[in-house]
Amino acid sequence: MPKDAPTQLDLSDLGPYANALGLTVTAASSDEVQATWQVTEALLQPYGLLHGGAHCAVVETLASVAASIWLGPEGRVVGTTNSTDFYRATGTGEQLTSTARPLHRGRTRQVWRVETYDDSHRLVAAGQVALQNLRA
Repeated sequence: MPKDAPTQLDLSDLGPYANALGLTVTAASSDEVQATWQVTEALLQPYGLLHGGAHCAVVETLASVAASIWLGPEGRVVGTTNSTDFYRATGTGEQLTSTARPLHRGRTRQVWRVETYDDSHRLVAAGQVALQNLRA
């Protein structure tokens, strides 16, 4: 672990990449992390739809945040797999809500599922991330 690494996660600043996605954490506990975000032109693929990579990034980010909260000061987590499925196309201006919940939390590994819904409560995307616990 880098010596200058923060000891606590700052939920108001998840890093430049997550900030570029426009993620706003609205709830965070060791059992669930929720964030809202809006589809902007910067997140579109050439056909004018939200790029699947944005979903993958949100899934990875929220799973990592949730897993880090659960592990706490015992160490850090790093993602080892990310599998994200896309169910509904979305376009510019749509508001999305993504929620991470645990599927498994063990000594060396965690698995979290993240679901994203639109304002009409329709499932837009869902993903699963496995993370390695790197204990201090």
